Amino acid sequence: MQAVATGDAAALRTLTGRWRRPLYAFLHRVAGGRDTDDLYQETWLRVVRGARGFDSARRFSTWLFQIALNQARDLHRRGVPEPVASEILERVAADAAGEAAAAESVGAARDAVLDVQRLLAALPEPQREVVVLRVLDDLPEDEVARIVGCPRGTVKSRLHHGLARLAQLARGGHDR
Repeated sequence: MQAVATGDAAALRTLTGRWRRPLYAFLHRVAGGRDTDDLYQETWLRVVRGARGFDSARRFSTWLFQIALNQARDLHRRGVPEPVASEILERVAADAAGEAAAAESVGAARDAVLDVQRLLAALPEPQREVVVLRVLDDLPEDEVARIVGCPRGTVKSRLHHGLARLAQLARGGHDR
């Protein structure tokens, strides 16, 4: 980050290369597939703008995901309508199925991605954020708490309620 703060383009390319997939996937899931490309770009712009203020005693991943989460929250608050995310879903489905997968497997993977996206979108935003970070991104509870800005106990509660709600929805329960 010190190199990025001095304008080192190679250092920025290294960071974006390392974090491209995890950050993009996180933003896609937490924002429900809305404007992922824009959120991704805005997150990196904020990283570059804030590079001089980055505290090297902190984990870069926590800082990066906090910025990304704030971008997604802002989008949610603005109430931007959901566009069709077919291109992104096709890429995710193709990755999940592997390059050698048959057309049926890609279709099944795409259906699975759509199901997960639909279930996550049905959760309240605070629960969705915690479920995505803890379960899908496999971050420890302490780091999730730092990213979302709440106590660890709140993370545990949101996770418990979010997973229970996902299970209910997966069994065919109705949205509240």
